[in-house]
Amino acid sequence: MTIKRAGLQSGMVPRKIILLAAAAAGLLAQGPRYDLLLRGGRVLDPANNIDAVLDVAIAGNKIARVAANLPAGQAVKTIDAAGLYVTPGLIDLHAHVFVKGQSGSLLPDDSALPAGTTTVVDCGTSGWRTFDEFKARIIDKARTRVLAFVNIVGQGIAGSEAENNVEDMDPQATAAKIRQYREILVGIKTAHFERPGWAAIQRAVEAGRLSDTPIIVDDRVFTNSGRTTRDKLLDQLRPGDIHTHTYNDRQLELIDRFSGKVQSYMHEARRRGVLFDLGHGAGSFLWPVAIRAMAQGFPPDTISTDLHAGSVLIPQSDMPNCISKLMNLGMSLEDAIRRSTANPARAIRRLPQIGTLGEGRVADLAVFRLRTGIFAFKDSWGHKLTGARKLECLLTVRDGKIVYDAEGLGFPVWSTAGEYSVIP
Repeated sequence: MTIKRAGLQSGMVPRKIILLAAAAAGLLAQGPRYDLLLRGGRVLDPANNIDAVLDVAIAGNKIARVAANLPAGQAVKTIDAAGLYVTPGLIDLHAHVFVKGQSGSLLPDDSALPAGTTTVVDCGTSGWRTFDEFKARIIDKARTRVLAFVNIVGQGIAGSEAENNVEDMDPQATAAKIRQYREILVGIKTAHFERPGWAAIQRAVEAGRLSDTPIIVDDRVFTNSGRTTRDKLLDQLRPGDIHTHTYNDRQLELIDRFSGKVQSYMHEARRRGVLFDLGHGAGSFLWPVAIRAMAQGFPPDTISTDLHAGSVLIPQSDMPNCISKLMNLGMSLEDAIRRSTANPARAIRRLPQIGTLGEGRVADLAVFRLRTGIFAFKDSWGHKLTGARKLECLLTVRDGKIVYDAEGLGFPVWSTAGEYSVIP
């Protein structure tokens, strides 16, 4: 009797293996899985508790993978980010980008994208009367994501006469405008009110209540204002409301002038949920205030620039510069990135839609170099401090596309890139 062995004849391959091999070949034939791959950078994504050397892969306009050792051959374009920092695109909570008349605003693509800032929040340049023009002229045309606090003053930032007109501070109209553009408008701004009393803040708070949004306050506490820092923070503002210009002693009496200590009501306000924003600008970052506050453990909750025509050149208050100043006062880079991404996104109720590198989220990110040396940093009143660390933006990706590349990290070398299709 002959017993036949179960098995394969020589040279035969099981049908299942053939099908698997064919499927794999098909996948390879489809080409790269990713449009852009940043390899080997130190990824700082505080919203997801990530601080590690990883690769970031982008497909279309979304973050596809954040993982170690992704194959370079799977991407159309690969960028070597070794030795650099990869972060979510920065969020500037206080900027001015409604370019109208003599407002001093800056176009967002020119001022934000070179600084690794993919989202700017215009801080009250427009009011409920002027927002539609702002949207049509700037927001709808910008590559930068532009959100906005709408001014409680219907005309917006339009000079002293307009901004002191209580009759133009309409909570119902302001709230209605926010409801109309809920995807863009994140809250209410009140600023530059020179008359005594609380009318501007109270009307802004009422608009915030009607629209279920926070307010952000730029408000003087001069003796003739009839307003004090303590009453403003503890009696007028609600949890989640924001006071900008934290290190300007004309806006907040943060440091007691006699003892040099952070006022107790500042800590009390923070405990009850009031947020403090940097809002550097041309007059609102003072070394004597910032140094004392940082040394006593009172950093801003959010880092922002108050960037406009008066603060872009001499104070140079873009986001990397503001971050660098706080780092040289003791803040870690990781903490500064948190206060420039996750924290502002949370403050305007946009986390995790923005401010993270979470897989499936829009691909907004920045690549930075941290330099060491001796650098001069200027405050808003023309005084400087030397520091040893400086953050510089090298590359910005907005909505999956490289929109700024300072050193050509994403460029091929011309001599090996192949023929030019068109020579000018």
